[in-house]
Formats: sequence, structure tokens, C-alpha cells
Amino acid sequence: MAVPVGSDEAVPSRPMNVEQIVKKAQSFDYNPLIPLKYWFRTAGTLLKEAEIYEHEGNDQQTYLLLFRHAQLVLRYLALHQDVKLPENKIALAQAEREVQIGLAKLEVLKPRINKRFERYEQLMKDRDARKASASPSKSKAVAGLGGLRDESQHRRIQSDPAVAGAREALAADDNKELAVRLAHKELRRRAVARKATRQAGISEEVEQGRRTAGVWGNWEEALANDDRDTDRDNLSRQLQNVRRQADTIHQNGAPKLLSGSTSSVYSYPTVPEQRANTTSKFEPLYAHLSHLSQDRTKSLNDMPSLPPKPPPKDTPYSPFKTPPLIPAKPVHVTQDASMRYDTASSTQADLKPSTFTFKPSAYLENGSPLRTIFLPPNLRHNFLSIAQANTRANLETCGILCGTLISNAFFISKLVIPDQESTSDTCETINESELFDYVDGEDLMVLGWIHTHPTQTCFMSSRDLHTHCGYQMMMPESIAIVCAPSKGDWGVFRLTDPPGMKSVLNCTQTGLFHPHAEPNIYTDALRPGHVHEAKGLEFEVIDLRPKQ
Repeated sequence: MAVPVGSDEAVPSRPMNVEQIVKKAQSFDYNPLIPLKYWFRTAGTLLKEAEIYEHEGNDQQTYLLLFRHAQLVLRYLALHQDVKLPENKIALAQAEREVQIGLAKLEVLKPRINKRFERYEQLMKDRDARKASASPSKSKAVAGLGGLRDESQHRRIQSDPAVAGAREALAADDNKELAVRLAHKELRRRAVARKATRQAGISEEVEQGRRTAGVWGNWEEALANDDRDTDRDNLSRQLQNVRRQADTIHQNGAPKLLSGSTSSVYSYPTVPEQRANTTSKFEPLYAHLSHLSQDRTKSLNDMPSLPPKPPPKDTPYSPFKTPPLIPAKPVHVTQDASMRYDTASSTQADLKPSTFTFKPSAYLENGSPLRTIFLPPNLRHNFLSIAQANTRANLETCGILCGTLISNAFFISKLVIPDQESTSDTCETINESELFDYVDGEDLMVLGWIHTHPTQTCFMSSRDLHTHCGYQMMMPESIAIVCAPSKGDWGVFRLTDPPGMKSVLNCTQTGLFHPHAEPNIYTDALRPGHVHEAKGLEFEVIDLRPKQ
């Protein structure tokens, strides 16, 4: 197995305690003007990320995401102006049930995180004591210089729960080959597990319920315990085991949280009966856990499987429109040959996401870390081929960049072309429910979008800025790729934060092209930035447009 380059393996960085993580979790912006349906998808993204970090054994980041999800749902979404709509009441009840499950996990994680922090502190004290006793004057001088150097190098890492305390913190740019091999193996494992559960007769609703309840990771492991073994008899036994486990869960009622840290039964808390007015910063969540009730959990069985349809194109103010997308000659679903994973590779067996952690590749202007996005270099070329007919007709084309989270980095693995309508300057998604069906059914995350400027240069128009703001609000790492085929140019962009995000969120202008006061409203995310092209990273094209 290749040795990672640029890892901080010798001395793990300082872990964080729960108090420090909670402070981080409470620090994010909330805008009540954003439609509630977008906040529900944001909440779902937080849970999806938490599930992956939990599966990889990253307790700190799991705690941060679950706590932030609870804060968002209990303190903000329940007071949103759209909450009285019938479909939103049902969605809120579902979100609150997911919070209850998350709170139970927080109770399990809390002592584990604090114990690790206390153990690290004691080990450092013991080490310093040994150094001091060996040579007091010399150790003081060395410790002073080392402390300054460590403070300068690790200050940001130590404040990021995703990497604080990690033994192997990898620099993305130095470990692209490792990242690609890691992605190949993990994506295959997840695909095998997902296929096996469906062959076992487990519905998507039950599958998602197991994930939400926190038991998915355990029996998913049973499905794909050994990626090298594809023997039909073994797979058959795995399917039988999954079916038996699913039947057992059905017979015993609601699934119980699987954890190994407590023998007592934890009663799931529910939402507060009374909530304080929203403020710019969150108040502590635990202060409200003793005032919980179950009034909001009665209509959960009616929870819709899809989010509400977004506002029409002519809505006066909606900076969170789904990325514009356009009709073109349908292209058959294609798949790179490299998506057929090499199961015979001896090094693949040694790669586990829990073994590695990728450092943030960049930081927002406010200091928040941006996790790496690994981008297939040939994705834009395939996209331009798909868009060629539209480009000749001077029509924009758009696609959705989807992928997943592995070892604290995002990997783009799907280019989804939704059903769409377009002009020379715009493109709009139609039949959006089909898009969300596919994304949710494949357990994907939306990582951004890509679109063409058929005759214009490569830049982010005011319309593009408002579109992308919705993506970046749901996930700060989200990117917008702009291709200008007539100029032979392309770029990868994100909004600055500050001032870009706030400027666009507060903008109420509705014209197709309108100015924004700030000169640095968006920036390059590729050179330099948190996006890295990774040669050999495969992706699949999924064309959802109707065949003509």
C-alpha cells in the first residue's frame, strides 16, 4: 500500500471536547427568507453527512453535524413562516423525529469524545514532564520553539472537528492517486451493499428508515464485508441475513439505536413546546431538552417522499432556484469503462475510509474550512459533448454534479442531466421530482452544477449568482462550473463569504442581468481553491431527459 504524502502521522493534532464542538456547531448563518423546502433539504444533507462520518468512526464531526441538525430543526425551522403549510407540517414532524434519534446518538458520543480529549491532555502532560525531568533548560527552549511552530501550522486543523486529533491528515494535492483508489473501493462497496438490500426485497422507505435510525451501517457491513469476495453463495447468504434482520426489526417494532456505550434505555426527547425568538447565534440546545413533548410526531406516516416543487420561474424573489437546465437531444446513459472497478487489485483491500482523513484544501473568507472536492478532469469534456446540439442552437445546457463524502473529502461520481428548458441566457429544470428521486434513491449528495454560456465568456452572471447561492447555502463547498465553448474557456467558482453570500441573499432585484455592488462577489475554486482534478476518477452520466 502506498504511503500517503504530507500526512501528520507522527504526532496527532489535539482532539476537541464536546464544549468546543458545540460552539462550532452553533456557528452558522440562518436566513428566514429562504423557502422552508430548501432548509429541509439542508437538514437532510446534514444527516447524510453525519451518517457517513459515523460509519467512518469520526465521532467529533458526527457530533457537530447532529447537534447542528437539532439546532436547525428545533430552533429555526419550527418558527419559519412557511411551516403552517400542510406539506411542511408533515415534513417538520419527520425532521423532529430524526432529531430525537440524533439526540440519542449525541448522548452516546458525548462521554466518548470527552474521554478521548482528557486522555490526550494527560498524555501530553506526562510527555512534557518526562522532557522537563530529562533536561529542564533545554526542554523549555525546544518546547517554546516547537509550540510556536505547532501553533502556526495546526491552529486551523485543531479548530476543525473533522480533522482535529486525526493521526493521518492528508493534503489532497499530494495524495490524488490515493484518493482515487480509495474512492473506487468505497464507491464499489456502497453500490454492492445498496444492490444487495434491494435484491433482498427491502423497500427504499425501509432502507432510508434504517439509515435514519442509525442501524444501517452495521448490517451494511454484513452485506459487503469483503469486497474481494464475489462468490455467489456468499452473496446469497448475505442477502438472507439482511432479510432476516429486516424481518426481526419489523417484528420487534421501531429499531433501537445500536451503540456499545450504555446499558440503560434512553428515552428519545422530542421538540420544545415553547421556543425562543430566532437570533443570529444559537442558544445552547441542552437547556431545552427537559421541556420536550411529542405533539409534533403524529403525522409521520404521511411524510411525502419528495420535497415540494420549487417556485415558478417568474417568482419575484427566489435566489434558491434549482440550477437552470435545458433541453437538448437526449444522450443515452453512459458509463466510463473505469467504473468497472478492479476487484483483483491487491492494494484495494487495504484501503478503508476510516484510516484516512483529508485536510481542508481551502477556507472561506470568514475562516470556515472547505473540504476538498475531487473532480474528474474529463467531466467537462463529456458534458460539452452532451451540450453540443444546444450550443449550436445558442441554447444553454446544465447538469447536476453529484457524489459522496469519503474520508472528509467529496468525490464527484455522477453527472445528472435533468429534464430542462432553456434560452440563450437561461435554463430551468422541469420535472424536478424525478431528479430528487434519483439523487435520494442512489444516496447521493448534490455538490454543485455545471452549465454552458454558448456565445458568452466564462463568468458568473447575476442569474448564475442567485442560482448558485441556493447550492452554497445547503453546502458551503458547492461549486459552479461554467463552460464557454465558443471561447475555449471554463472555470470553477464559488461565492465569497463574506461578502458574496450575504450580498446575493439580500438582493431583491429580479432582472435577468443586474449589478451587485461588491466587486469580489465570487472567486475561483480551482486555482487555488478546494477543488482538485484527480486523474483516473470515474464518473457516470445519467440522462433523465425524455427520449425523442
